[in-house]
Amino acid sequence: MTRGDTVLVVDDDAVSRTVLARALVGAGFEAEVVGSGGQALTWLAEHTPSVILLDLVMPPPDGYVVLRSVRRDRRTAEVPVVVLTALDKDEEVARAFELGADDFIRKPFRPVELVARVRGQIRMRDYVVALARKEHDAKVILELTQALSSALDIREILFTVVRRIADVAQIDRCSIILVREQGDVGYVVASSDDKDLRDLPLDLSKYPEIQQVLGTGEVLVIDDARSSPIFDLVRTILPPDSFRSLAILPLLFEDKAMGVLFLRGRRPVALREHELSLARTVAGATAIALRNARILQSLRDQTQQISFARFEAERRLAALQPYADFFHSAADGIIVIDPDGRILFSNPRAQAITCRTDSELSSMTLAGLIDPRDRALLDDLRGGFGRGVFPHTVDLTIQRCDENQCERRVLSCSFSSVLREDGGAILINFHDVTSERATEAELTKTKEFLERVIESSVDAIISADMNGVVLLFNRAAERIYGYTSAEVVGLKTLHDLYPDGSATQIMRLIQSGDHGGPGRLEGYRTEVLAKDGTRIPMMLSAALIVEGGRPTGSVGIFTDLRELVRMETQLTAAQEELRTREKQALIAELAGATAHELNQPLTSVLGYAEMILRRVDATSPAQAAAATIRAEAERMAEIVRKIGKITRYETKSYVGSAKIIDLDRSSGNDDGSSNSSGSAQ
Repeated sequence: MTRGDTVLVVDDDAVSRTVLARALVGAGFEAEVVGSGGQALTWLAEHTPSVILLDLVMPPPDGYVVLRSVRRDRRTAEVPVVVLTALDKDEEVARAFELGADDFIRKPFRPVELVARVRGQIRMRDYVVALARKEHDAKVILELTQALSSALDIREILFTVVRRIADVAQIDRCSIILVREQGDVGYVVASSDDKDLRDLPLDLSKYPEIQQVLGTGEVLVIDDARSSPIFDLVRTILPPDSFRSLAILPLLFEDKAMGVLFLRGRRPVALREHELSLARTVAGATAIALRNARILQSLRDQTQQISFARFEAERRLAALQPYADFFHSAADGIIVIDPDGRILFSNPRAQAITCRTDSELSSMTLAGLIDPRDRALLDDLRGGFGRGVFPHTVDLTIQRCDENQCERRVLSCSFSSVLREDGGAILINFHDVTSERATEAELTKTKEFLERVIESSVDAIISADMNGVVLLFNRAAERIYGYTSAEVVGLKTLHDLYPDGSATQIMRLIQSGDHGGPGRLEGYRTEVLAKDGTRIPMMLSAALIVEGGRPTGSVGIFTDLRELVRMETQLTAAQEELRTREKQALIAELAGATAHELNQPLTSVLGYAEMILRRVDATSPAQAAAATIRAEAERMAEIVRKIGKITRYETKSYVGSAKIIDLDRSSGNDDGSSNSSGSAQ
């Protein structure tokens, strides 16, 4: 993903649009947000985004209509589309894929997943574009290669090359300029805009850019010649309508510059990397073609040299005959090559390992025997032979074929020099190590997998030797302790990671086996010491690492219990609050029961007090006593009323302004069949 990739967000929900835009902008994208399918189609008519995030369920035109339109438009047909949907039906998702969706995300979504999906689609788009460019470049190279191999006129070849490069790079002029060794004059031998141009001389002192490329052998790209300091000395003699953008590529053969491939444009513009890469390839092929034209005669001379070399090889083979009996019985494969890599001798074991006969090997070179993917290594080895370097245990791969199949085999080779008096030869001793290397590769793969498992664990994993020095400290341990791995591994001991004395106690428990078996400790709650001195509660499972019957270290898995402790604290507080509320409920129940028990006698007292007040003469002493009884009963009724308010019992009128608890309604009995008992309030 590069800054400037535009993501079109199509969603009728304003909240979703805001969340999507914020996530995309935060990840470095440019977000274009629209609220309907119609707005999306209008925007797409004039713009082409890098990715489209498309909600399926919208007012017409919905996401399906927009998706169908995007795929039908040739300009947007290849734009990745990621659909957003809250639909759970697989049929809707399948329908979206049938219409051309590249991926889908269900709502609600996580912003990090959304950004990852968008980046994945952009990477896939970039891969497709790069592949298309490579395919196009390959076609151009094939076209030029065919021209280089079929045309007899070297000038026709050069004109074809520069014209095709000018078309592909979309520049105004492409030229080939050749120079003589130690010369200050160059010759334009081909130009894309003039087929008839022949050997136009150039004073290289007026072309500092060409001189720089010839001197360094490096590509030079200038986006705007008017501002480049390389032209400061010749700026006054530059024509006013001179070219602005330049790219000069050296024509190298054996690290020597024969000339340059000169690309020029009248506007300041930067050539893209794939265009420069294509120009580099063509420049190399052109240099070879030019060189071949010069050395055609020398190739004829080399034919005679090869014949002589073969004669020398046969003579050296005869010199090896005294060693044949020893080589014949050797358990390892043995071949002897001359300095040019031609095989002079092979023993039976070498023939068995390579599945080739003696005559087949004798007609081959070492390069022809070795897998092409190891040619670079072979070239390095041959360079070392010239300096007297003969390495041991070097892995080389061969392609071995029998009647049924072909397979790659890995050979461990050792080299030595023989026949120094005859100009030198190289003896190669080898044996098949394919299975050993496969086992090593599998072990390496397993080791890397285990390392990834350890690093991705949510629990801290720490390993130490028997002295307590930390050897392993995974990412979860870094997160929990606050240390980095570099601060701990090899520098701290387990005593630094526990409170005082805890490390010794835990090692004693592991060795005793009382908590999980011999050499093990399982489900042990302890505390560790973070970098800032904080004590962190942990659940520890640990074991000794045993090699050869004796312990060599220990490993522990630590589960962070801070969240569990927090939950336990909250649970304890909740239980305490529940007990308090139960006590309050018991008090309320007791108060309600008390009010209920007072109900009958208080009712009777009020009733009799009223009856006495009505029947006794106002001047009688009993009148005052009855009034006192009624007043005290009413005061008692007020107390009961307050109790009823606390317990939330329902009340009803009794006598005068007095209220009593309506036990029927308070108990939920609304059928009207309650008895007349109640407590006065």
